[in-house]
Amino acid sequence: MLNREMISPRSIAVIGASNNISKPGGKLLKNLIDNNFKGDLYVVNPKSTEVQGVSAFPSVDDLPAVELAVLAIPAAACPSVVEILCKDKTVKAVIIISAGFSEESDEGKKLEEQIVATVNKYGASLIGPNCIGVLSPWHASVFTTPVPKLDPRGCDFISGSGATAVFIMESGIPKGLHFASVFSVGNSAQIGVEEVLEYLDENFDPKHSTKVKLLYLESIHNPDKLLKHASSLIRKGCKIAAIKAGSSDAGSRAATSHTGAMASSDLAVEALFRKAGIVRCYGREELTTVASVFMCKKMKGKRMAIITHAGGPAVMLTDALEAGGLRIPHIEDSPKKQALKEKLFPGSSVENPIDFLATGNAEQMGAIIDACENDFNEVDGMAVIYGSPGLFPVRDVYQVLDKKMHTCKKPIYPILPSVINVKSDLAYFLSEGNVNFPDEVLLGKALTKVYRTPRPHDDGVFLDGVDIPEIRRIIDHAKDGYQPPEIIHRLFDAAGIPRVNEQVATSLEEAVEIAGDIGFPLVMKVIGPVHKTDVGGVVLNIRDIDTVKHQFNRLMKIPHTHSVLMAEMASGIELFVGAKYEDRFGHVILCGMGGVLVELVKDVTSGLAPLGMCEASSMIKNLKSYKIIKGYRGQEGVDQRKFAEIIVRLSSLLRFAVEIKEMDINPLLGKGDRILAVDARIRIEK
Repeated sequence: MLNREMISPRSIAVIGASNNISKPGGKLLKNLIDNNFKGDLYVVNPKSTEVQGVSAFPSVDDLPAVELAVLAIPAAACPSVVEILCKDKTVKAVIIISAGFSEESDEGKKLEEQIVATVNKYGASLIGPNCIGVLSPWHASVFTTPVPKLDPRGCDFISGSGATAVFIMESGIPKGLHFASVFSVGNSAQIGVEEVLEYLDENFDPKHSTKVKLLYLESIHNPDKLLKHASSLIRKGCKIAAIKAGSSDAGSRAATSHTGAMASSDLAVEALFRKAGIVRCYGREELTTVASVFMCKKMKGKRMAIITHAGGPAVMLTDALEAGGLRIPHIEDSPKKQALKEKLFPGSSVENPIDFLATGNAEQMGAIIDACENDFNEVDGMAVIYGSPGLFPVRDVYQVLDKKMHTCKKPIYPILPSVINVKSDLAYFLSEGNVNFPDEVLLGKALTKVYRTPRPHDDGVFLDGVDIPEIRRIIDHAKDGYQPPEIIHRLFDAAGIPRVNEQVATSLEEAVEIAGDIGFPLVMKVIGPVHKTDVGGVVLNIRDIDTVKHQFNRLMKIPHTHSVLMAEMASGIELFVGAKYEDRFGHVILCGMGGVLVELVKDVTSGLAPLGMCEASSMIKNLKSYKIIKGYRGQEGVDQRKFAEIIVRLSSLLRFAVEIKEMDINPLLGKGDRILAVDARIRIEK
């Protein structure tokens, strides 16, 4: 757990400090000095009596008591040094920037484990090894640049990669993005991204803590902790954006179901982020653009006015916003609209985008912003595009824009693309605490991503009509492997998942008897082969006994068939629901269009069990094929609440049956509020 000594130490010792600032130990010491660390600063260097003006100790044995130690020495020397520091020098926080540990070899992993055992024994905090260090308002214990001037209104940034942390800061600073703290956790031997987030959550102060958090993760060691503290911070008013780099290859899995083929650890990450309310990003520029959106006032609707003096960027921004679900509404005709037009040069347009031409000036831009703020109720926010061909300064324009950004209630997103032509004017604008979006398409995509990310979801378990004791009895007595229809039927009945009437026939006589019981029309399907359709093992719309006899005899001859499933004939839109158990994450639940479309289109959304009704509804609405579910071109749609309830009931079933490792319901046939599970596969592994 992070402690006070790591965040705000009264004393720091740099082990391996150097006069050579091209070495990590030398640069780290220089950063501490240049950024005015106000506590006691000690260095250890056996070859020098003074390092960068600081008296040096020849050995850690000679140090006085110290709170934080930063190690820039070879990996092999670190365990013994950490033992001395924690045992004899009362060190309670250790940062190891050295490499050569678990990221490199098994021997390095043993060194790392030895260090963790020591810091745990003495109740100390450890950041690293193999990291760039920590930036807090009290100290700059990093060996890299840039070292941004920290701002309590900036963002807390936690990275699993030191180099990537540097590149993300370099991406954000030119946009005007400020940082409140930076944690590079490296190998996360004791403290990882999740533990830093836990500290920020448990020590959150609504008056003084920054409300923007950025994460870069290469692995998620503790999904539950990440979910708990991310969602807690967001509920407290924070905004979180994250990159999760790297995804496992789903094709390498020995999966025999649709779910197994599609559900990967990356989909589990997607589901986790959605459940927590984290905006997921896929690159540095996207992450820092989303963070800059967070720094602006929140847009309360989805209607944007685009104010521009250049047509091309406005068109590209319009495309990006509307593709993501935001709207560029037409400005309704009114006396106020006409009054605004009279303030602009001839040829200007106030239709939205509002184009006040390349010759537009500061006064005109201010009038447009005032109209969008006060007169045009169809507008929830404004994007202002203003660059320069380099003919004249634009300081007065940027001064007006700065003033309006601070005084308007509606958010303003500045798109100032002239980073060379009016470099000094842009620098002024950023120095006033503003952000800039030099690329309008990146802004458009970031805004829509923020808009489409749901709030944290309730993780309560739906229990209405779910027979938990019966579920456990079925699971406890079931054998490993894919389950026969009768087990699947009992599980669905216990969870309240509606299904078609199905019975299994192992002989011709049974088939005839079952047909009379179910009635016509009915469906016959082979039991045994994995993909029934591929082997001609599904027959629909059977309407008489003679066809039952003929098809039973034919189906039983298909290789690997041992019986035939006979079911009532249902109709409607083919839907799909599946689940896959992922280590550490739990069950990832998928939904989408069913039948062969599940493989051809792969239009699925994911959720992490347990699911609530709001989260299940969000999964349905985020499908690209959502219009089909709503009802399309005269075709009756599916009751979305009923579909969501089935997804939630499946989630509750899995909550009490973790032995189910893989499941498909394909298809669910839906028409109005009648949705029935038609075919299902369940694999149990105890």
